[in-house]
Amino acid sequence: MIKSVFAATAALSVSAGAALAGPYVNVEANSGFVGSDYSGTVTDFAVGYEGDLGESSAWYIQGGPALVSPDGAESEVEFSGKGGASVSLTDALSVYGEVSFITGDDDTGYGTKAGLKYNF
Repeated sequence: MIKSVFAATAALSVSAGAALAGPYVNVEANSGFVGSDYSGTVTDFAVGYEGDLGESSAWYIQGGPALVSPDGAESEVEFSGKGGASVSLTDALSVYGEVSFITGDDDTGYGTKAGLKYNF
């Protein structure tokens, strides 16, 4: 059950790139479902830092405790983190990527994300 929550967290961890430089606090809850079956929630309590990389790109990194609350089981505290970047290709089109992790009882879970964003 815990591994399915980790997988859901990796799949659901979404965060856009940063626009302003500096430290920040981010509290984020990610819940997992298979069909209508709720598997649990991971709530991240992260401290991060973000900054610009020139005029058209930005980066961020964050980490902190994660409260893992599987459905029907005891909650536990793990450690999670993520980092990523975004680059504007045009005024309307940007590309982004992220790498994330969360510790676990047996193994550390990892996730990646990459995509394009088009603004109308």
